[in-house]
Amino acid sequence: MTPVNPPPLDRASPPPPTAAGPRQVRALPEGVRLRVLRLVHGDPRAAAELAARLTEQQAAGLDPLPTDPAELAPEVLSAHRREIRTLPDDTRLLLLLAAADQYPVATHAFLRAVAAARLDTRPLEAAETAGIAHATVGGVGFRDAWTRIAVYETAAPDDRRDVHRLLARVLHGEAERPRRSWHRGAGALGPSGRLAAELTASAARARRAGDPPLAAALAERAALLSPDPRDRSRLLAHAASDAWHAGSPDRARTLAAHTHTEPLTALLTLRTGPAAEAFDALVAGAVRSAPPDAPGREPAGEPGARPAPVAAGPAVAPCAAPGPAAGHLLARAAEAAVYTGDLRRCREAVAAARGLGIVPPGLLGGIAAAVDGRYEDARDLLEATAGRCGPGGDPTDLLHAGIAALMLGDHTRAATATVRSAAAARARGVTDAVSQAMEFRAYADFWTGRPRAAEATALDALRQAYTTGQDNGACHLQAALAMFAALTGDGDLCRERAAAARSHALTHGLGLPAALAQWALAFLDLGAGRFDAAATRLRALAAAGPGHGHRAIRHLATPHYVEAAVRTDDTRIARAAHADYDRWARAVGSPDDLALSARCRALLTPGAAAVEHYRTALDLHADGTRAFERARTELLFGSALRRLRHRAEARDRLHSALEAFESFGAPYCAAGARAELRALGAPAGPARASESPAVRLTAQQMLVARMAADGATNREIAARLALSPRTIDHHLRGVFTRLGIRSRIELVRLLAETEG
Repeated sequence: MTPVNPPPLDRASPPPPTAAGPRQVRALPEGVRLRVLRLVHGDPRAAAELAARLTEQQAAGLDPLPTDPAELAPEVLSAHRREIRTLPDDTRLLLLLAAADQYPVATHAFLRAVAAARLDTRPLEAAETAGIAHATVGGVGFRDAWTRIAVYETAAPDDRRDVHRLLARVLHGEAERPRRSWHRGAGALGPSGRLAAELTASAARARRAGDPPLAAALAERAALLSPDPRDRSRLLAHAASDAWHAGSPDRARTLAAHTHTEPLTALLTLRTGPAAEAFDALVAGAVRSAPPDAPGREPAGEPGARPAPVAAGPAVAPCAAPGPAAGHLLARAAEAAVYTGDLRRCREAVAAARGLGIVPPGLLGGIAAAVDGRYEDARDLLEATAGRCGPGGDPTDLLHAGIAALMLGDHTRAATATVRSAAAARARGVTDAVSQAMEFRAYADFWTGRPRAAEATALDALRQAYTTGQDNGACHLQAALAMFAALTGDGDLCRERAAAARSHALTHGLGLPAALAQWALAFLDLGAGRFDAAATRLRALAAAGPGHGHRAIRHLATPHYVEAAVRTDDTRIARAAHADYDRWARAVGSPDDLALSARCRALLTPGAAAVEHYRTALDLHADGTRAFERARTELLFGSALRRLRHRAEARDRLHSALEAFESFGAPYCAAGARAELRALGAPAGPARASESPAVRLTAQQMLVARMAADGATNREIAARLALSPRTIDHHLRGVFTRLGIRSRIELVRLLAETEG
């Protein structure tokens, strides 16, 4: 929530510094640690100093970290400033001109400014001799980021204004207008409505050009120069939004605290806080953002009223939209509903959209229809949304297309839409949206038989999510990584990832990652033959409410629940779950869902009558994309054929399943196929030892192996990957076992031979 009387930007008094070292930095939560390192430009001394100065709320990730350089690491900055003061005045002037040209907005105008002012560059030799900076083809290169900051911060305010005005004079042309405006604003003596308007226009230009960092700097400077308090609040909201998109979460949250823009707070809450609160605020914000004469505009005097929940009809007639803001907020409300698992509240958002006279976003309407049991209507709405996955589209629209495609079981289209969403986000400079697209890309990669690619993508996206302050997205990715660990049979890592995901999810009401983590643990149990434990977990998943469970995950897990229930001879609830799963599969017509429904039917059918259901399932799998589940169907079919004494076909099915599981790196499932082959008296064959380490190891194991080969200790690897040293030790033992080696020396040699 926005504080009533927020402190001045970045000027809250920090606690006194205390002794700190790398250990204190490592002790921070992973998201906070990565943001600390980013803010201090990777300097370990500055990181240690900042870690010691954080409040308890900041260290826990609840409050934004300081972003003003003077508050990040004052002792480190002070040491650099003392060094700068020893240089001659004319050297410091040239360095100041270079620093102002590079920080905090890069304008590349140093050489032009030197020529325009007829400055002598020979004094730079003193800086080169001191090892502080050096001349480059384009201007001046500083020893490090802190040196550049110290040069700028050491200069007198009048000198800073003078160099900004000089740089503004040499920037010409339409393309350089935003940067010229920046220097004009930085050289201003005080508030100026004219300069504020110029900066505002330049910020909009930078925003359209896909440069959120520049837009954020310009909008914030415009706010500081604006004489109108209402304009200041509006401009700070723009600056906060731009900073968030640029991947600067702490600056965004600090700026947002000085505005009165509830939709902005709601959007930040969606990615960092309780998603249910975000949903309420987004729907209310959509209502308030409509024009005064919109059909569903809430009456004056009822600013907090929530639209009454009503059931959505089969279709919504097209009508004129009141503007993009309301539709955008409702689209984000749909995402909040997806994260919380409180899908029934989508009805509220649909009702709000109807009241405003706009067509609800397709994802929102599709979810609402599915929750109401109107599966055909849901299919049509989701299909329309999934169809909007062409290249060059809006990142949010493409993300929603990917989620809709996942719900329809169309994993190929989901992969296409999410990849294009990430590409569109990168092209527009919207850094925060990249990892969100990859959250949902991981599902498509996983189910279509690319678990290593999925794991590698998720690990990269996890780091991005933490760095950009998207803790809810990081939680979702931790749950996905728990599922990948379950597939590869890494029980310790699966439990560690699942525990991390559920800890955050349950305190933030995130039903999606909470349910996914629970499913990962159940899948681990199922693969290891702990059928009672798997069935118990999946029954609990089905009964969990919003914030703890998720209907979509429960639906996806139904085939695994049926398998576990059949193994434990408790199929009453499983039959009801399968009936609903089959109804959805028939409505959407997904070959994969229909194949899994046929497999469930086979499992629930005793004796030889199950064979035709298995054959139907495999025929449907042939038209689908879920290669891993096809292999599981072959394993279950082969087992059933063995019990029916159809030895030849059983052997063929089991060998096919074994080959697939080995290619996926799924040892538990491969072990199950080998056990069935041994029961047939057929040779299973050894695991393929001639393959390269990149094929035989999981993405996580390969990452650990490379770090170990580079000389990193277990503790250093654990700190970099946000895992415990015990887990890293487990990983390395797994690496040695899979590669048939016994030491790090052998690991170095093997990787050098295969990768060098």
